[in-house]
Amino acid sequence: MDIKGVNLGNWLVLEKWMSPGLFAGTTAEDEYYLPTQLPREVYEARIKTHRAEYITERDFTRIKAMGMNTVRIPVPYFIFGDREPFIGCVEELDRAFNWAERYGLKILIDLHTAPDSQNGFDNGGISGVCKWSQEPEEVEFELTVLERLAQRYGKREGLWGIEVINEPITEETWNLMGVEERYPAVDPKKAAGTKPNTLAFIRQFYLDAYDRLRKYLSEEKYVVIHDAFLLKAWKDFMREDKYKNVVLDTHQYLMMAEGMGCEQTVEGYVKFIKEHYENDIREMQEYFPVICGEWCLFNSLAVGRDTKGGQTVLNGQEGMSKESVSDEEKRKIYRALAYAQLEAWKAGSGYFYWSYKLLVDTVNEAGWVGWDSWDLGRCVDFGWFPTE
Repeated sequence: MDIKGVNLGNWLVLEKWMSPGLFAGTTAEDEYYLPTQLPREVYEARIKTHRAEYITERDFTRIKAMGMNTVRIPVPYFIFGDREPFIGCVEELDRAFNWAERYGLKILIDLHTAPDSQNGFDNGGISGVCKWSQEPEEVEFELTVLERLAQRYGKREGLWGIEVINEPITEETWNLMGVEERYPAVDPKKAAGTKPNTLAFIRQFYLDAYDRLRKYLSEEKYVVIHDAFLLKAWKDFMREDKYKNVVLDTHQYLMMAEGMGCEQTVEGYVKFIKEHYENDIREMQEYFPVICGEWCLFNSLAVGRDTKGGQTVLNGQEGMSKESVSDEEKRKIYRALAYAQLEAWKAGSGYFYWSYKLLVDTVNEAGWVGWDSWDLGRCVDFGWFPTE
């Protein structure tokens, strides 16, 4: 297994910072509140146009030409169109499978959100709320979504695997990121009772999800579990013979490393990548195939100022509005970090870059200098990301 992949982030699961124009004329920070602030027909037209234009057949040919072999596609819990007021997107996923199979790519379906959220992030669907694991009927709903995905795509040649849930958070990361301050809840009543998930809950959910998925998935398709930001907590998990082709997904961002005290120099980053990412992945690869399902080249050094763990102008941080790092210097920084990280992922079973593209105008919109490194297409075009 040697996965070289990219995420199709912000296509079927919206993230405001990746496509601010979609949220124009509203104060919504996330997908949950967007339809509450727009007339129904305006919301529907916006979403449908976005989905039709953001990712097309041409993108699959580009991804293939970049040397990638797999795409990770985040999908929402309302993919099947059964949760008002949201619009389902299973037809878009059907099209993606046809494109992938035509151009020799595989797909990892990533169930990226849960009702009332598994992490409180904007990308969990609703900022500052994390109550899903406390609601048994919603946990069951999420399991039925996984079952239906497995039924629909389980026999498809293009299916590589299904990831049971993205980034369920535990207390340690909740506190490290300061989730409630970073993603303030809009409605305190809606957020009442919000707290991180327990590891015991997450483990049980993974066991239940595995059983539900395998009813429809053939053995060679992979079931992917996220490490809940605790990469080494899974050594005793799913050791029994019945668990086949389970992959452990870890997300490693340099902005998180900065939050853990990583020195903001090329040497500091490279040292951290080797000592933490590479060594930890190598250690865990003895228990599961490990993929780094999200990472990128973004770092504060290339931005020109400390981004406080990758916080944007949307988090109330003052970003850089003028380039202070020369293009040549940027290229050096990014290439050094690309090689170091790609080397680290070789200790495991591969990677998915976050993300394929974003629609932020980093030139004309104040505060976004340096954020173009989240966009793999730009990274390849600028020679920051080696494709040879």
